[in-house]
Amino acid sequence: MSAKAKICGVSTPEAVRAVVDGGAAYLGFMFFPRSPRNIAAEAAARLAPPARARGVKIVAVVVDPSDDDLDALVAGLSPDLIQLHGRETPARAREIAARSGRGIVKVVPVSEAADIDAARAYEPVVEHLMFETKPPKDADRPGGLGVAFDWTLLQGRRFQRPWFLAGGLNPWNVGEALAASGAPLADVSSGVERGPGLKDPALITAFLDAVRRA
Repeated sequence: MSAKAKICGVSTPEAVRAVVDGGAAYLGFMFFPRSPRNIAAEAAARLAPPARARGVKIVAVVVDPSDDDLDALVAGLSPDLIQLHGRETPARAREIAARSGRGIVKVVPVSEAADIDAARAYEPVVEHLMFETKPPKDADRPGGLGVAFDWTLLQGRRFQRPWFLAGGLNPWNVGEALAASGAPLADVSSGVERGPGLKDPALITAFLDAVRRA
């Protein structure tokens, strides 16, 4: 079975069209003020319908959200999934799933093999896992930095939930990354941009083509 892809940090109709036409399975909107891909829930809600109509799952990406922020996001966008990209504990992930009524994607930051073991605690409470490069200590955001980790750390690993590989992927390396890691799902953000937060439809198409060929 070929891998599926998520394009994250989308903010324009042109990017949404490339996501839909290219056959992505997931489309992510970023709700984090320090990210160059940050978007308002109302704007995301206006962009989402063409993707929903083609069966693309809408993912809301958040970082340590408050209950009020979650409630507003669910009311404004009604995402299929909520991606937790902060320091949320398994208990907090369970609370968010119960409060929102949405499936959870939990990001697990990785720099060494031992980091992957942290995923086990989340498996009972989430729908998906995502393994992303651990950011440096001085980073001002937890992801979207365009840096890869050692993909072979995931080779041969088995998880109870479907999982995404993320961090430093682009149209030229995603095939190698999927082969090295065995990932069933690939996530990209900065790797399909021509500048911070500026999605390039041609790069989105190339990435999705590369995933399909992998």
